[in-house]
Amino acid sequence: MWFLGCLVPLAQCTSSSGQRAPVGTGLGDWADAYSQASAALAKMSQQDKVNIVSGIGWDKGPCVGNTSPINSIGYPQLCLQDGPLGIRFGTGTTAFTPGIQAASTWDVELIRQRAQYLGAEARGCGVHVLLGPAPGALGKIAAGGRNWEGFGVDPYLTGVATRITVEGIQSNGVQAVAKHYIANEQELNRERMSSNVDDRTLHELYLWPFADAVHANVASIMCSYNKVNGSWACESDKTQNQILKTELGFQGYVVSDWNAQHTTNGAANNGMDMTMPGSDFNGRNILWGPQLNNAVNSNQVQRSRLDDMAKRILAAWYFTGQNKGYPATNIRANVQGNHKENVRATARDGIVLLKNNGILPLKKPGKIAVIGSSSVANPKGINSCVDKGCNEGALGMGWGSGSVNYPYFVAPYDAIRDRAQRDGTQVSLSNTDNTGAVSGAANGADVAIVFITADSGEGYITVEGHAGDRTHLDPWHNGNQLVQAVANINKNVIVVVHSTGPIILETILALPNVQAIVWAGLPSQESGNALVDILYGSTSPSGKLVYTIAKNPNDYGTRVINGDDNFSEGLYIDYRHFDNKKIEPRYEFGFGLSYTNFTYSNIAITSQAKSGPATGETIPGGRADLWENVATVTATITNSGGVEGAEVAQLYLTLPSGAPAAPPKQLRGFDKLKLAPGQSATATFNIRRKDLSYWDVRTQNWIVPSGNFGISVGASSRDIRLTGSISVS
Repeated sequence: MWFLGCLVPLAQCTSSSGQRAPVGTGLGDWADAYSQASAALAKMSQQDKVNIVSGIGWDKGPCVGNTSPINSIGYPQLCLQDGPLGIRFGTGTTAFTPGIQAASTWDVELIRQRAQYLGAEARGCGVHVLLGPAPGALGKIAAGGRNWEGFGVDPYLTGVATRITVEGIQSNGVQAVAKHYIANEQELNRERMSSNVDDRTLHELYLWPFADAVHANVASIMCSYNKVNGSWACESDKTQNQILKTELGFQGYVVSDWNAQHTTNGAANNGMDMTMPGSDFNGRNILWGPQLNNAVNSNQVQRSRLDDMAKRILAAWYFTGQNKGYPATNIRANVQGNHKENVRATARDGIVLLKNNGILPLKKPGKIAVIGSSSVANPKGINSCVDKGCNEGALGMGWGSGSVNYPYFVAPYDAIRDRAQRDGTQVSLSNTDNTGAVSGAANGADVAIVFITADSGEGYITVEGHAGDRTHLDPWHNGNQLVQAVANINKNVIVVVHSTGPIILETILALPNVQAIVWAGLPSQESGNALVDILYGSTSPSGKLVYTIAKNPNDYGTRVINGDDNFSEGLYIDYRHFDNKKIEPRYEFGFGLSYTNFTYSNIAITSQAKSGPATGETIPGGRADLWENVATVTATITNSGGVEGAEVAQLYLTLPSGAPAAPPKQLRGFDKLKLAPGQSATATFNIRRKDLSYWDVRTQNWIVPSGNFGISVGASSRDIRLTGSISVS
């Protein structure tokens, strides 16, 4: 189903008959690591090489994935461990905020610090390979179960966050794994379905952040469970050999998602380099190990392919410096340090204020009512549900292999009560979602804060009828009715939403007594503290939505598919779709209110961009010239209000009218500025050649079209404050 086949001379194309796959050569910063890997490889037997690429089996070692040690070269039993927000099964580790919350801050320094702390904890636990970040699922389906593990539905924003996260994790000498490659956008039938994606859409949306990961020298990429255009992702010649290893110049290794391998020869010959966990979850279905040995001996898999698999894995080990003084594996080590400070800051600055009729920030009200089962910690215990597979008590993360244990949990009610005591404020609690039980708490309260949730996760766990993906976009536990019941009693209702993704808010917005909506997202262990920081105004809210909140679920134009998904929406997902179809969202991508105001002025544009195809040599991430800055846009942002705040200025680009059809606007820059009242600063957007390009299927290259590019700078994808253009001849 692919439009074009091999991108390299035919003799180098791979098929399951054992032709040559692209060989890692040590491009870019990898030269020294490849030199060391080659020297080590010369000392290894064929059995050693098979051992280094084969997991030892499910539940057979200290980590979720393990390989055998190779004593002849001092190579350890490799420990691979989830996940994107911390150390799964750890007991002395931090529960960092999920990726979706980090992205909602739009703060590259907070995202970088989060990644550095993640890497520090992985190293401290002796984890060699941390299974994160997760730029896939991108989130084209609003109800997609695992969207919360990633960085939102825009490939540019996800790409920036992915690059920074890879750099931060690997700065500690820990191997990062970008996952799930590729087009694994739903949980339903993920191990059977084919994601049938056209080549341009694949490149401009789903591959985009993986290219950023490769450019950041990510050690490994995890192939996903699904098929891509009819071939299993873990044995797709097109996605692994042609796109990842040839077009993007990927120098690391491809590891399977757990039990995502289907054949011995097909996986090896089509570009997979390591199988995990080495068996199915019953300890059977071993496809490499002795089977790979037999395949090499019978020339169904060439020895050169096995050498390349092993060399790539060794190169990643040397590249991250793990051959010198790496700690022994101890998942239960206490490595938290001061990392909770990042959790609180990221949880706080990822909160998006959607509505405020002047009720916030709170100013020492006489009585506060706190209402909802999700205002308090899970009464059965904060870690009582395996892999967070329940929605009981306060919601801080979704469920599945990407979840971790909380070392502690500050619930919203606890933090509100503590702050209220300092102010002499009375607090009444109704920690139930029973609409008939709210009157006692809500009556006579100056403010009633109602907590509602929506949860999702990985498909091996079903929670309240949701098998990973959400079955609807309403609040759970009759959240709409709970808010209605409180609003019938109290005139000053604040709704706090903790959710893995968008919910439809129309019922709540129709209630005149709802004065504010605080989208608190997924705040993890510092939930209450982060919320109080915003509710009481010690920090002005500065988060912005990383997806669209629609008025109607059907407005998204995508849904969970029963069967194969033909990705018929193409490039038009989330705000790209809303803009293209001229659909009015409730709250657009990039939206978020503040306690202060910001004005935009003085747009300035410089450009050296030239039209035509990319021509640079291949480096990790693709052609070198794609990564060069070719234009700069600046704008002055002024805090024109009365309190300190931070604004995320966003740049959207429109392709020239003569270019192939494209979304009306696409995010191509952002800059977060912290400003005191009256202070001005310059937002700077550096535009790379790739940012001006579209993927041309015929020539299999990125092309900058000629003509006038529209430049829009604003506070969201629809709140455009300044416009200009770049003329490219």
